[in-house]
Amino acid sequence: MSKKYLIYAMQGEKMCFLHALMNAKQLKAKGHEVKIVLEGAACKLIPVLENEKNPLYFGLKEDKTIAGVCLACSKVLGVYEANVASGIPMLNDMMGHAGIAPYVEEGYETLIF
Repeated sequence: MSKKYLIYAMQGEKMCFLHALMNAKQLKAKGHEVKIVLEGAACKLIPVLENEKNPLYFGLKEDKTIAGVCLACSKVLGVYEANVASGIPMLNDMMGHAGIAPYVEEGYETLIF
């Protein structure tokens, strides 16, 4: 039975986020619907992965698995312009931050990395 998963990435450690990406790819390969939202310190990782041309990241960005990045945290952490340039949607539905409520309301189970 197919499920829906939201991977809510908070940690700014690249290795942690890469595991979030690998899990997303594996879950998708098993037929599940997956979305990734970057919040908190994870917002700093977009320019890093863009500059590295990370193929795992780019694959999940291009197929829209990476659903969005927090607008407020991108600004506070000094990566707003780089994150906008990445083309990933800015999310601000929770007092300027990226909330999980829209996904929960659509039946997603939330996994926090």
